Amino acid sequence: MRAEEVKGTREAPLMMEMDGEDITPKQDRGVLKLIKKEGCGTELPMTGDKVYVHYTGTFLDGTQFESSCGQEEKFCFELGKGEVIKAWDLGIATMKAGEVSQFICKPEYAYGQSGSPPKIPPSATLVFEVELFKFHGEDVTEDEDGGIVRRIITRGGGHCKPSEGTSVEVTVEGVFGGGAFDRRQLKFTIGYGENLGLPMGVERAIMSMEEGEESLFILSPKYGFGKAGNPPGATLQYRIKLVEFERAKESWEMSAAEKVEESGIAKERGAQFFKEGKFRAAVVQYKRILAWLARESDGQRVRSLRLAAHLNLAVCYLKMREPTQAVESCNQALELDDGSEKALFRRAEACFAMGEFERARDDLRRVLQLYPANTAARARLLLCQRRVKEQRETDKRLYAGLFRKCPEATGKEEEEEEDRGRDQKAA
Repeated sequence: MRAEEVKGTREAPLMMEMDGEDITPKQDRGVLKLIKKEGCGTELPMTGDKVYVHYTGTFLDGTQFESSCGQEEKFCFELGKGEVIKAWDLGIATMKAGEVSQFICKPEYAYGQSGSPPKIPPSATLVFEVELFKFHGEDVTEDEDGGIVRRIITRGGGHCKPSEGTSVEVTVEGVFGGGAFDRRQLKFTIGYGENLGLPMGVERAIMSMEEGEESLFILSPKYGFGKAGNPPGATLQYRIKLVEFERAKESWEMSAAEKVEESGIAKERGAQFFKEGKFRAAVVQYKRILAWLARESDGQRVRSLRLAAHLNLAVCYLKMREPTQAVESCNQALELDDGSEKALFRRAEACFAMGEFERARDDLRRVLQLYPANTAARARLLLCQRRVKEQRETDKRLYAGLFRKCPEATGKEEEEEEDRGRDQKAA
C-alpha cells in the first residue's frame, strides 16, 4: 500500500478526535480552529487586505510538508481573492494581529481529491499552524501612493466596475474624529462628484468597486478636502455601498463620429467647470477627450480637440499647483504643434513655479521670437532673468572657493552679460 493510502486510512478517525471551533459557513467541520496564542486588539482582516504570516503545514500524523518559518520574508497574499486554499481565506479572516492558531483542513477546503503533487497526496486532510503578523487594506490609487486604502465589508458581484462618465447609485457615509459628517444616498455621474461636495478620492474609490459591494475607504488629505477641509489636512473615512451603476460606453464601442461629438460636449463641460473653479472636474472632462481620441486618425477636428485638451489640462494643473503635470501636458501639446504660443507660455509658467528659471527663460524667449506682441511673456521674461541672475549669484557665493581659480567662471559671467543684452533688446 502506498504512503498516501496509509495516510488516507488514518486521517478520518484522528479528525474526529481533534478539537477546535468549526469556522465554516456551512458548519460542516471542514475547517477547525484552535487558538494557540491570543492576538491583540479587536480588528480582523477583511477581504482584499494584504496579510503577512508565517506558517507550518503538516499531515495528521505530524509529518511536515512545508514551512515558511525559516525564511526572512513573511508570506504575503490578498485575503479572500482565491490566492490560497479556501481554508486559509476562511481561517485568517478570523485572526487578530499577533495571533497564532492551528487550522485542521478537510480536503474540500484544501487541495481536494487531486491533491498538489508531489507534496500533497490526493484527498489529504492538512494541519496548518499560522502566525498573523500584520494586515492592511488595498491601495486603490492609480499612482499606488497609498492615498486611498480599501477595506471590503461585503463583496460585490461581477468583474465590471464604474469608469469616468458612468452613472452610479451609492450610499456614502463620511466619518472624521468618530462622528459622521456626511450621510447620503446619491445618484450621479462619475466626474461630477465635486458638484455634490464629494472629495475626488470618493469618485476614485467608487471606480474600484463592484456592483453590490460595500467597503470602507481611508482617504489621505490629498484625496480628501486637503487644506480646504475643516480641519485642514484631515484624513477621512468613507463607508460606501455601490448599489448599482449604468455602464458608460467604452471607447471601443463608439464610432469615430461619436467620439468627436462626445469630445466636443466634454470640452464645453470642462470649460464650464473651469469657470466655476472646479478644476478637478474639468480635468476629468479633458482626460476623457484624450482617451476617446487616442487612436483616432489625425483629422483636423481630432487634432484640434486633442490640442485643446492638452492645453486646458495644463492650465488646470497650474491652477491646482501641480506644475509637473502641467509641464507634461504642455509637452504633449507641443508634439501636436511645436509653435503653440499657449503651450510654450504655460510650460514656462510651470517651470517658473518649480524654480527651473533657465528652462522657463528659454520657453519665454521662444514665445517672443514667434509672437513679439506677447506683453505677458515679455514681462515674465524680465522677472525670470532676474531669478536666473539671483540663482547664479547664490551659486557663486556657495562655490566661491571652487570657482575663484576656475577659468569656466569667466565664461559664466560673459554668458550672463549676453543674456542681459539679449533680453533687454527683446523687451
